[in-house]
Amino acid sequence: MAEISFYILPSELTQERDEFACKLIEKAYRSGCFCYVLTDNAAQSQKIDDLLWTFRAGSFIPHQIYTGELPALEKVILIGSLDVPELWQKTVINLSSYCPKQFDNIERILEILDNSEATKELGRNRYRQYQQYDITITTHKI
Repeated sequence: MAEISFYILPSELTQERDEFACKLIEKAYRSGCFCYVLTDNAAQSQKIDDLLWTFRAGSFIPHQIYTGELPALEKVILIGSLDVPELWQKTVINLSSYCPKQFDNIERILEILDNSEATKELGRNRYRQYQQYDITITTHKI
C-alpha cells in the first residue's frame, strides 16, 4: 500500500512548484532512490527535464524523458506522462492533475501543490481518491 505525502506551497507560482519538485528529486537521488516524475503531458515533462539541468549550479541528476522505452540504465530519474514503469514504482513525484494508475503498486507518492485554487482543487480530488483506499496520507505545509 502506498504512502502518500502532500506538500502544500505558500506560493501560487508554478515555477516555485517546479523548483520544489527539483529539490525533492535531488533529495531522492542523493538517497539512492531513482524516482518517476509523473506529468500531464510532453511539454510539462520537457519543462522539468530542462529545469533539472539549471535549477542549482553544480547539481547533476541523471534523468531522461520516458516515452515508453526503458532506459539502458536503471539508475536514472524518469520524467513522463505515461504509466509508471515497474522498476520506478518505489517513489513517484506526481506533478500531474490525476492519480497515478495502479497507485496501489507504488510504495511512495509525493504530491506537490502550489497555492492556486485550480491546483488545490485537483489536489483535493486526488486526496479523496486516495482516502477511498484507506491509504495513510500526510500533509506538509511548506
